[in-house]
Amino acid sequence: MTSRGRGGGLLIAGTTSDAGKSVVTAGICRWLVRQGVKVAPFKGQNMSLNSFVTRQGAEIGRAQAMQAQAARVEPSALMNPVLLKPGSDRSSQVVLMGRPVGEMSARGYHGGRQQTLLATVVECLEELRATHDAVICEGAGSPAEINLRRTDIVNMGVARAAGLPVLVVGDIDRGGVFASFFGTTALLAAEDQRLVAGYLINKFRGDVSLLEPGLDMLHGLTGRRTFGVLPYAHGLGIDEEDGLRVSLRGAVRESVTAPPVGEDVLRVAVCALPLMSNFTDVDALAAEPGVLVRFVDRPEELADADLVIVPGTRGTVRALRWLQERGLAAELARRAAAGRPVLGICGGFQLLGEHIHDEVESKAGSVTGLGLLPVRVRFAVEKTLARPVGSALGERVEGYEIHHGVAEVLGGEPFLAGCRLGQVWGTHWHGSLESDGFRRQFLREVARAAGRRFVPAPDTSFAALREEQLDRLGDLIEEHADTDALLRLIEGGPPAGLPFLPPGAPPLPGESTAGGGPHQSKDAAATEGVGPDPKSEAGTGTASDIRPKDRTDTRTEYGTETEPASTQQLPGPSPLPHTHSHISQEAG
Repeated sequence: MTSRGRGGGLLIAGTTSDAGKSVVTAGICRWLVRQGVKVAPFKGQNMSLNSFVTRQGAEIGRAQAMQAQAARVEPSALMNPVLLKPGSDRSSQVVLMGRPVGEMSARGYHGGRQQTLLATVVECLEELRATHDAVICEGAGSPAEINLRRTDIVNMGVARAAGLPVLVVGDIDRGGVFASFFGTTALLAAEDQRLVAGYLINKFRGDVSLLEPGLDMLHGLTGRRTFGVLPYAHGLGIDEEDGLRVSLRGAVRESVTAPPVGEDVLRVAVCALPLMSNFTDVDALAAEPGVLVRFVDRPEELADADLVIVPGTRGTVRALRWLQERGLAAELARRAAAGRPVLGICGGFQLLGEHIHDEVESKAGSVTGLGLLPVRVRFAVEKTLARPVGSALGERVEGYEIHHGVAEVLGGEPFLAGCRLGQVWGTHWHGSLESDGFRRQFLREVARAAGRRFVPAPDTSFAALREEQLDRLGDLIEEHADTDALLRLIEGGPPAGLPFLPPGAPPLPGESTAGGGPHQSKDAAATEGVGPDPKSEAGTGTASDIRPKDRTDTRTEYGTETEPASTQQLPGPSPLPHTHSHISQEAG
């Protein structure tokens, strides 16, 4: 805790979306909690269709729930006060403090509503800092989205309001990471640049010694150091937020499927619905030895599937029409008639029913469903948010519900508050497949119906696998980042004397000295072209040590080597440096 009675903090920003902000935030949380630090994650505003329900009945992004698990704390609405759930390219449902407050266009949100939420975001962050030793915040997209800076409540807006140091993550696997770091910094106003402490490279492949000259030149150009080089890690499969491509790459395509326990594998096809939500439901299946999971969008791709999953969606009626237009609906009907397994989850369950009446989500009125389950669905204005517990197939099941549709079950066998008719199953419960005993029994049913000699592994624990993945993230930070420097940054706040990189951004309304160029403040002008005092790079604030009192303090000074004078000329190119990089060769 600090002398002011609040914990330290750090904002993880990124040069782009999917640069690795979520996994780096989770990794730092897991590394800190293993040191005995009481830490919490935070993201002021999240845009995602992958969400989770806390024990208090609040809806937050699944990425923040995953980060809370990394920090070994219970997820809370404080960790994600604003959640945007896209319903189209131009509008989203706004979820505030875990509860939906309405649908809003992008123009309407950025045109005024967003600014009024900054106070709420900062209050939530301060409440977490008052009860934790440290709060690790995740930004969104890029902090250099200058068209949105005026209404920013998740990147530099919250960093400036809370005085947080900022670490910018770049995905080197995409290429152009040095230009991205420099450009991101140089497009920020001077007041924002003062908070950018340095950089973290993600997804590096190869010999890091070949990268070190570039890191030194970047330091000379920006006056900011690189805090670590994280190697490319395959098959992490943790909950992300930005879209199907993340799940395909991280949870399915790169995961190594262990050989089956029985003679056969089991093939699972997931319909890639528009506005698909909580596609993480299938992660537990992908973790099973011998289960092959893929996402599909053509009827012929269902032919060899032993199980077809129709997942959740933010647009049930739109997804229904999409299935019909692509010929997938007819193929699902043929499967049901042949007794081949189909599982519908949430929106996927709703569209398998006989009838849908929707004046809330799509405003389509009465729509005929696929008719594969004896269910009628009516959309309610009030959203159901719940954490149900029950049983199915003789096993205990836990899940969570997030839906406006209210299902009236008219027949079939009861199944997790939904129903089963033949080999067509439907439920509103997300996360049910993470219950190990139930998942194994369900896969046995699927294998029997499909005529496969598949045997579920008797000892697969999805919770244990998730813990292993989170520990891997913590290991990446511990082994490939300068953790002593990170601790000092979290404890001490933004370093003093960071130079200004022109041109900067135009000033915010009412802040004539906030930008670069002619708007540059006196302090920024005084530091332009001069690198920071190396001894103050890790922060010179007044925060007290967040480490547990019984932990040996192994802090060492870093950055004491002096750059040649030529590397301190900002922003022109610097010659090859003659000093060693601050990142050890072990970081590769």
